Amino acid sequence: MILFFSCKTSKTVLTKNNNYKNIKIYEQINQASYGPCEPSIFINPKNPKNIVAGSVLDYAHYSFDGGKTWQTQSLKSDYGVFGDPCIVADNKGNFYYFHLSDPEGTNWSSKKILDRMVVQKSEDGGKSWSNGTGIGKNEAPKQQDKEWAIVNHLNDAIYLTWTEFDKYGSKNEAHKSRILFSKSMDEGKTWSNAITLSEIEGNAMDDSKTVEGAVPAVGAKGEIYVSWSMNEKIYFDKSIDNGETWLEKDIVASNQPKGWSFNVPGLSRVNGMPVTCVDISKSKFNGTIYINFSDQRNGTEDTDIFLVKSTDNGRTWSKPLRVNTDTTQTHQFLTWMSVDPKTGFVYIIFYDRSKYKNTQTDVVLAISKDGGKTFTNKTISEKPFTPKSNVFFGDYNNISVYNGIIRPIWTRYENRKLSVWTCLIDTKN
Repeated sequence: MILFFSCKTSKTVLTKNNNYKNIKIYEQINQASYGPCEPSIFINPKNPKNIVAGSVLDYAHYSFDGGKTWQTQSLKSDYGVFGDPCIVADNKGNFYYFHLSDPEGTNWSSKKILDRMVVQKSEDGGKSWSNGTGIGKNEAPKQQDKEWAIVNHLNDAIYLTWTEFDKYGSKNEAHKSRILFSKSMDEGKTWSNAITLSEIEGNAMDDSKTVEGAVPAVGAKGEIYVSWSMNEKIYFDKSIDNGETWLEKDIVASNQPKGWSFNVPGLSRVNGMPVTCVDISKSKFNGTIYINFSDQRNGTEDTDIFLVKSTDNGRTWSKPLRVNTDTTQTHQFLTWMSVDPKTGFVYIIFYDRSKYKNTQTDVVLAISKDGGKTFTNKTISEKPFTPKSNVFFGDYNNISVYNGIIRPIWTRYENRKLSVWTCLIDTKN
């Protein structure tokens, strides 16, 4: 195992709103340092008091008291660590930190930047991590981006999906993007050759005509589901044989008017890429597939959060349900979803500006206990913040839920510094 350096214990900051405790996980040291953002979080199913989070560019955070206190360290790998953190854990309590690559350590000046996906493993709750394993390596100019992973709850197989660019940001019509898939059956040590899932390729410009946002999910019987966005549609694919074969023709699960890439004041970029989850609990909604996303179908000044669902293994889909319950024409954005594997309740986190006429921003948690038919919205941030468009905010927030323990994670900007926060919500107490 390769140990971290520069270990910092976060100053625990507790604030209250609706009886929820907000806790600062980590704050930017100074304006010259790279601020934490684009956070991911996961609860250890073997020990729910142990929670691990990651944030841009190379931060790893861990807690052994349910998220009350945190330690932060800098992740290192011979493959480089270049953001897009994704944290998952298996049934044994092993954590896996997925991220982008930068093997030469020179960022965008390197010809090898984003040449593969990388996974690093921790067997001690996030204290130390392996050097990592590369996944889907491809030679320049191809670049691998926006990865996400899921662990099969039945056999601890790990599934990874991501976007491959022929050349990132290229306007050349010959350069395309596609969704790729790989799996590991040995706790991340080795990975299958990457295969293409997307039937239709997108462009390479990283805009709404690019295939982006692939987030895999595992069904009650081990089915693999994944959706992604492109060209004002959300596409869906599935495998019922551990990822060996997939649908010949992708299914359109929903329309997404005006696409996944759009503008929200105060941020340099915002996306509405889909998040896929499945109810694997013993509830009456067992097997329901949910896709959560956002778009501007109601106008460029009225971003909203939506949910579609399928109760027949993805063959047919419901009409989009508006998740945010405000009656304003304001922005709700950067959404993420988790379904409690024990209760089947659906939890969706997003930024909200429904209380303001400016760019002040709250964090809201939407909860459904009836299989996604209705949602209640609760503001979980203690006070609003105001982002700045020249400060990189990342492309997502995240949330992890396990048996009534809810741990959302988000980025905020205050006093000219970025910070990442969580909220202690324990419905079992």
